[in-house]
Amino acid sequence: MFVKKRALKWLKNGVFISLLTWLIWLVTSNGAPAADPTGAETLAGDLGAPADYVWVLLCAFLVFLMQAGFAMLTGGFCRAKNTANLMMKNLMDFAMTSLAFMVVGFAFMFGASKAGIIGTTGWFLAGDAYDVGTYLLFIFQVVFAATAATIVAGAMAERLKWEAYFIYSIVIGAIIYPIYGHWVWGGGWLSTLPLGAGHVDFAGSGVVHTIGGFVGLAGALVLGPRFGKYVNGKPRAIPGHSIALAALGCFILWFGWFGFNAGSTLSAHDLRISVIAVNTNMAAAAGAFAAMLFTWIRNKKPDVGMAINGAIAGLVAITAPCAFVEAWMAVVIGLLAGVLVVLSIYFLDNRGVDDPVGAVSVHGICGVWGLLSVGLFADGTYGDVIGLFYGGGWEQLAAQVIGAAVCMAWAFTLGYALFKILDKVMGIRVSPQEELAGLDISEHGTKAYPNFPYVDEAGY
Repeated sequence: MFVKKRALKWLKNGVFISLLTWLIWLVTSNGAPAADPTGAETLAGDLGAPADYVWVLLCAFLVFLMQAGFAMLTGGFCRAKNTANLMMKNLMDFAMTSLAFMVVGFAFMFGASKAGIIGTTGWFLAGDAYDVGTYLLFIFQVVFAATAATIVAGAMAERLKWEAYFIYSIVIGAIIYPIYGHWVWGGGWLSTLPLGAGHVDFAGSGVVHTIGGFVGLAGALVLGPRFGKYVNGKPRAIPGHSIALAALGCFILWFGWFGFNAGSTLSAHDLRISVIAVNTNMAAAAGAFAAMLFTWIRNKKPDVGMAINGAIAGLVAITAPCAFVEAWMAVVIGLLAGVLVVLSIYFLDNRGVDDPVGAVSVHGICGVWGLLSVGLFADGTYGDVIGLFYGGGWEQLAAQVIGAAVCMAWAFTLGYALFKILDKVMGIRVSPQEELAGLDISEHGTKAYPNFPYVDEAGY
């Protein structure tokens, strides 16, 4: 115990020392500022630039609102005694991911590429990165990075130590998200595969959602299930405390997703935004319908929680192909995602993977489905991306399979290694007594609902 406390102290000190070092470098460096920190040159060269800037900023703000959606969804699907803890995690993963992404993550993702592996310029948004265009891209990307980070909170909910999650939030914003993002969106090796149009992920089924989902899977495996989840080896449902909050979270996410997908054009002048918005909506609707109908047939009652997850599964799945398919195909993609997410949740539940909100299935599994659907259904009307069923042959599908496999392996391997190391150094799971009492009190000394009963019907 003493060794773990000392190790935790060293980790905390290391974070602050690293930040201080970067700040000293920033103040003392003589890097020349960029040519256009005021935007005057941008405006002179393109009178239509303000429309694009307003569009991208508005979409970034919509994606930021999704953080509230994830907070409500995760809180609602979990028990009342852990709600304050989950709100803290959703708040601080955005804060710490933002800081880490500014310090190194953005440079790793969008800096000058070294061998297609990693970016090497733009640290701390300083020097040549002090530019209105770079800042625009940063604000749009930092909300994406935070989305990837916050997915993991749901998969590891109700038993993860706050300190471990705090450190994880820094690592995903600094390393896990941006390096893979460089391979796809920063001119890295996946985007230049000599297959079809290279690996394509329009708005982040892989870069954001599969990354978050498979880091979450790794964390859930390292943590193990919650107390009371399995009785004689069989899974027991542990109901969340508020289906109303979960539904509110779903609606907020659905709304914010219009910015997530349509904003990825990075231009108000790209009129494909109307196609993207329609496809986003129809896939979500189809996913909700499919999950509702599937559980209705299977269980004789339509499951509200599964319908909520079905809507988000449809949104995740359409995120990669949203610009490349027509509306009826978006419905097909959403319908399949709605069934896939239910099957995946049951599958993982029966194999000892305790994921309180279904994050692995919604974001990880359906994120992979979204990547593959580009290689199957892209109709060739946008960006020269043509899928197998539209005469493009196997090349684009092969590029999508490679990208999906790399994404899963990268996220799971780094996530598993990170949580294993943290577990050895400091322990990442709260004590049994703390878990039963609830993380609100043990981790934060407060209650989300002071007058709410905190014990479920089985005593957990």
